[in-house]
Amino acid sequence: MTDNTYVPPKVWTWEQQNGGEFASINRPIAGATHDKELSVGEHPFQLYSLATPNGVKVTVMLEELLAAGHTGAEYDAWLVNIMEGDQFSSGFVDVNPNSKIPALMDHTTTPPTRIFESGAILLHLAEKFDAFLPKDPAKRPELLSWLFWQMGSAPYLGGGFGHFYAYAPEKWQYPIDRFTMEAKRQLDVLDRQLANNRFIIGDEYTIADIAIWSWYGQVVLGTLYSAAEFLDAESYKNLQRWAKEIADRPAVKRGRMVNRAFGELETQLHERHAASDFETKTQDKLQAAE
Repeated sequence: MTDNTYVPPKVWTWEQQNGGEFASINRPIAGATHDKELSVGEHPFQLYSLATPNGVKVTVMLEELLAAGHTGAEYDAWLVNIMEGDQFSSGFVDVNPNSKIPALMDHTTTPPTRIFESGAILLHLAEKFDAFLPKDPAKRPELLSWLFWQMGSAPYLGGGFGHFYAYAPEKWQYPIDRFTMEAKRQLDVLDRQLANNRFIIGDEYTIADIAIWSWYGQVVLGTLYSAAEFLDAESYKNLQRWAKEIADRPAVKRGRMVNRAFGELETQLHERHAASDFETKTQDKLQAAE
C-alpha cells in the first residue's frame, strides 16, 4: 500500500472535476439547476425513476401489486436520466427536494401526494393496498426492522463498496478492503437470517424482501457491480436460494426492466405506461422517434 496520506485542509472547498464516473453530477448544494416540468400520464401513480437498485424496488412493488390483482396500482413510469442531470429539474426537485430517484406522485389524493425515499414509497404502497405486509401484526416490527436495516445498510454497499470497487477513478486498497469487509458482513447477516426462513421475516413475501433483494439479491446473483465472484457470493447458500427464488418471480422480471436505459437492449423498458409496453418495448418507440 503506497503512502499517499491526505491532509484535510482547514476549510474544504469543492473541486468540481474530482474524478469518478459520477463527478459531473455530484455537488455539495441542493436545489434545481434548470426549469422543466415533469410529465404526467393517465394512471393513479406517476413514478419518476431509473432502474438502479432503489428504483427497482418501486417498479417491482408496483408490478407485484398489479400481479396480485390490485388494479388501482396502475402507473406511468418516466425515465429520469441521472447522468444528464434530470434529477435537478425544477419539476423533479418539487417532488423530491433531495434530488434522488425514485420519486412518486400519488394522484389518488387531492391534491396529489409526493413520496420520496424508496423505503417510504414501499411502505406507502403496502399500506394503501394492504399488501406485502405480514398477516400477523406481531411481525410488523420485524418487517420494519429489516426495511430500516436495508435503508441504513445499503449506502455501505452502494456508495461504499460499489463506488470504490466499480466506479472510483483509481483502485485504492484501503477503501476497497474496508467496504468489502462490511459488504461481506452484511451478506452474512442475511444468510444467517435466511437459514431458517423462506423469506426475510418468515414464510411471507413482503416489502422487506423487495427492498433487500433489489440490492443484495442482485449483488449475489452477479447483476450488480459484477462483484459476485469477488465477494465469494456462492458461499452464502441460504442467500443464494432466496435471491434466485425472488428473481424468478414474473413481477420481479418485469420490474427490473422498467426505467432501465443500460445493459442489453432486450432488458430495457425506458418508460412504462401500460402492461402491453413489455411486449411492444417502449425503448424501441423512443429510438424510432429520434
